[in-house]
Amino acid sequence: MTVRARIDHLVTSGTFALDGGTWDVDNNVWIVGDDAEAVVIDAAHDAEAILTALGGRRLRAILCTHAHNDHIDAAPALSSATGAPILLHPADLPLWKQTHPDRMPDGELSDGERVSIADVSLEVLHTPGHAPGAVCLYAEALGTVFTGDTLFAGGPGATGRSFSHFPTIIESLRERVLVLPGETVVRTGHGEPTTVGAEAPHLGEWVARGH
Repeated sequence: MTVRARIDHLVTSGTFALDGGTWDVDNNVWIVGDDAEAVVIDAAHDAEAILTALGGRRLRAILCTHAHNDHIDAAPALSSATGAPILLHPADLPLWKQTHPDRMPDGELSDGERVSIADVSLEVLHTPGHAPGAVCLYAEALGTVFTGDTLFAGGPGATGRSFSHFPTIIESLRERVLVLPGETVVRTGHGEPTTVGAEAPHLGEWVARGH
């Protein structure tokens, strides 16, 4: 059976700010859907660029893998332009409020929930560690998992700043992400994709070096 849904990708640029520091970053924005409707995963930096990439499709939801500012800074503008709800795991509300104190998300992403779009569904996997409410979104029908900043090509996301915890991200990866089929494509919040099979053998190395 042919899957109608597809994945579109754009890169937006801006800054990441936390704990008094600011860094220039490029973010991956993922759009999942068909010719009629879509969801956006991580509305980063540039609402106009995301609207252009949507190409007039109905935006059904804005899904936040976590609430660091560089992943959510364009979410309210994109929501206002499209009417799409912003969905976030509630454990990340303290981080969200640092960036958008006057605009709360419209709904929650809960572990085990399935978000349907076109002819596929995205399973919400709560994967704390990089942030308390970090989630990955697993699209089995598309053979991919959107990991935000939980897993990159080469290792787990950073855990050296507020709201993060290295043992927790390792547990999340061990229990929730690296158990997915090895051929699953890992589409990350920054940088190039990888696969579960390429990363899983290195878990012990990450633990040994404390990342």
